[in-house]
Amino acid sequence: MADPTDQPTGGRRSAKTPETPELRRLRHRIDALDRRIVGLLNERAELAREAGRAKAAGGRRAIRDAEREREVLLRVTMANTGPLPQSELLAVYRRLMAATRALEAMDRTRDGMARRGSSDAD
Repeated sequence: MADPTDQPTGGRRSAKTPETPELRRLRHRIDALDRRIVGLLNERAELAREAGRAKAAGGRRAIRDAEREREVLLRVTMANTGPLPQSELLAVYRRLMAATRALEAMDRTRDGMARRGSSDAD
């Protein structure tokens, strides 16, 4: 059964529940925090891409490092003081790591094609 709070309203405010000044203030704070979170997620993704390039330069062929992922998830678990449930936070991090692995795979494909292209020009 779908959660009724997940239903889009098409950008319209409900006529039954006008936005109070307190709600508006809280939403502005959430919006500001979301912008910071997006910046931090992208910063993390860039660092992960750099780590991927370092792995490739060091001769590591595998993109996924299951042991490192377990360590990250353990640190996240230990850092979580709530109210977000552990399972939900871990799901976010698993998805984040999957997205950064995909970026690393794209980087390796692009870098490999660039190397092949430069060797073809020689």
